[in-house]
Amino acid sequence: MTFAHPALFYSDEDSYIDGTVPFVVEGLANAEPVAIAVPSANLTLLQEALSGFAHLVTFVDMTETGRNPGRIIPELRAFADRYRGAVRIISEPVWNRRTDVEYPACALHEALVNYAFSGRDLSILCPYDITGLSHDVLADAEKTHPVVIDASGHRPSDHFHPARVVVAAHSLPLSTPADAVSTSVGAGAMAAVRAFAREQAIRHGLTSDRVEDFALAVTELATNSVRHGGGESTVRVWTESESIVCQVNDNGHITDVLAGRTPVHANDPGGRGLLLVNRLADLVRTQTTSSGTAIQVRFDLGNKKAT
Repeated sequence: MTFAHPALFYSDEDSYIDGTVPFVVEGLANAEPVAIAVPSANLTLLQEALSGFAHLVTFVDMTETGRNPGRIIPELRAFADRYRGAVRIISEPVWNRRTDVEYPACALHEALVNYAFSGRDLSILCPYDITGLSHDVLADAEKTHPVVIDASGHRPSDHFHPARVVVAAHSLPLSTPADAVSTSVGAGAMAAVRAFAREQAIRHGLTSDRVEDFALAVTELATNSVRHGGGESTVRVWTESESIVCQVNDNGHITDVLAGRTPVHANDPGGRGLLLVNRLADLVRTQTTSSGTAIQVRFDLGNKKAT
């Protein structure tokens, strides 16, 4: 079995279609299941370009499903796990409206794809808009994809080194503002943490259908932090850029780079906390080193419910 994870560098609609449609058609001709997870505008473009074949493809709006990049690997894995044999996916997690806060999570995701699907009979093609994305983003794409497809054809990436991207993403400092509201957490205090999170969510204007999601995510983070991070942690909450933000700090170190992104079997006693947090939050960022861990979750105050 072989795993392929090429990056497609495209410059306009024509090069996008030329680079993606043959990939899909070849897969369908080989009776391979195909999923396309790209931003909404490109989703419409491909639905139209594939016309008579569209009903054979699973289409996913990446601006919704991939709003939190930590949610993408579980979604891709769920699709691939439905089938035996080869599977093809087009995944576009990076587009020019990604913010500077979101982007490190996108680069981390692309690096982790190489770990999550190694050894699988799976091809994941990742388009990158070379006219809309920065030089640094494209340089990261060369670090996280072993092969690059551009106007010149296929070429191996001389800069492929996903481990460096993982370390860099996990080393980026996550700071909290001076006016953040904080509470310390120890074993047996989860009811108080949940009440604290619920109170802050209501205070900052998160609508009722998201308040419980926020409280659950914060409680899961605090529970994991106390259990694996030395027995005590600090929970801080504030608002920033139309989001309510919670950050949990402890003295632990997360060594499993795929924590929160791999499926958990029914008989496993744990491992669901970070997976659930990724499902609920609009963005999850992690800083983890030998000196401690900070996990930051953001929920949009626009109140769009996670899907």
